[in-house]
Amino acid sequence: MQRFKDNHPIHTDITVAWADMDALQHVNNVVYLRYFEIARIDFLNKLNLFDTIKPGGVGPVISENTIRYKRPVTFPDTLTVGVTISDIKTDRFVMNYSVFSHAQSAITTTGTSKVVMFDFKTGAKAPITEPLLSALLKYAQDES
Repeated sequence: MQRFKDNHPIHTDITVAWADMDALQHVNNVVYLRYFEIARIDFLNKLNLFDTIKPGGVGPVISENTIRYKRPVTFPDTLTVGVTISDIKTDRFVMNYSVFSHAQSAITTTGTSKVVMFDFKTGAKAPITEPLLSALLKYAQDES
């Protein structure tokens, strides 16, 4: 677990709820998108991104998600979702997720979100601001 946390300096603990499971008695596939969202918001909050977003301004939107299921997760369990950044461009970046199960002591799920900066006034893509870019670069990893 310590190695996982060392590789993912920003990580979020999530308690698996009974309601997260489906009829096959494991966490339902769509629930992982919520887990990723929780970790993504926590990550961006820790970068103080939400202090800079103004209504009608520029902010992040998701253009694509991927998920790879490696092992089923069941209740009870606590998951640690680690986030790293890769593929930084002028107006977008990729968030990479690794889900570590405390009960299994293993990574059970991985995924990505392509995040595009969006100007809500103009309805167009916008460049990543310098403060956000500097913060993202601190957590960038080569995911190839």
